[in-house]
Amino acid sequence: MWSCGPLNGTGGVEDQPLCQHMHLVLSVFSLLYLVAGVPVGLGYNALLVLVNLHDQSSMTMPDVYFVNMAVAGLVLSALAPVHLLGPTASGWALWGFGSEAHVTLLVLFNVSSLVTMYSTALLSLDCYIERALPRTYMSSVYNTRHVCGFVWGGALLTSFSSLLFYVCSHVAARIVECSKMRDAQAADAIMVFIGYVVPALAVLYALALLSRIRKEDTPLDQDAGRLDPSVHRLLVATVCTQFGLWTPHYLTLLGHTLLALRGRPVDRHHLGILLFAKDLARFLAFSSSSVVPLLYRYINRNFSGKLRRLIKKMHCGRQSCSPDQAGVQQVMA
Repeated sequence: MWSCGPLNGTGGVEDQPLCQHMHLVLSVFSLLYLVAGVPVGLGYNALLVLVNLHDQSSMTMPDVYFVNMAVAGLVLSALAPVHLLGPTASGWALWGFGSEAHVTLLVLFNVSSLVTMYSTALLSLDCYIERALPRTYMSSVYNTRHVCGFVWGGALLTSFSSLLFYVCSHVAARIVECSKMRDAQAADAIMVFIGYVVPALAVLYALALLSRIRKEDTPLDQDAGRLDPSVHRLLVATVCTQFGLWTPHYLTLLGHTLLALRGRPVDRHHLGILLFAKDLARFLAFSSSSVVPLLYRYINRNFSGKLRRLIKKMHCGRQSCSPDQAGVQQVMA
């Protein structure tokens, strides 16, 4: 998966053993993720989408956001083998691609990361609105579906500007118009600000409001239309997981941008640290696509009931189950 190839020509013989040990550990974890994490991510994300789309009438506002994150998780799980076995992870590369394929995969990764971070941020804000004003249409399922559509559209538009920088960094020698857009670091700076800083501020603001309102007992707490208390635990677990696993990726982008702004070449020691940190951060970002659906599966109280109804419908097929058979299946469950 990973290797010390970029450091071979730097003369750092004394750093090679340490580099090889570090990359060996990362390669082992990457192989474990490919064997176990990718199937879990694909399976649970697909199951999350199918279960909720099958029973759309019972979907709540958090379910819509988790379906949105599950779709992005499916894209990340599909991209993980391509990145972890491809030439970006030099050493054990099983296949190669040109610059166009590299840019395409990078844009898909950026779109999925933007959808994931903004879905988490909007989930936090809508949970506060639902907690403060139950039964309001501001955080309804209907509005949330449209918001998720805008999130995907906004992610594509945001990635388009980054796409221009990445493309021009590869073909600037052939296209005169790209002469002023050669810096890929500008695309990284855009992703750090729009993809991390903005949603992080939104999440901090929403969690601060939620913590404040939870300390105050109001008559709205007895409202039957308020969200299930488990949603708050799911929200906190999701926010901590998403930002915990994605923060290293954006920090490496920020570090790469700051080093490029210095205008001086990076010595081999710092280059090795930067490359290893970048590989590790990318691995952690991919692993988020497997962890979040597991959190949803085990914290959300309604998921088991929806899954049983889906299995029962698949078992019955096109013929509707008789009341007695349905009752027996519910008792057995």
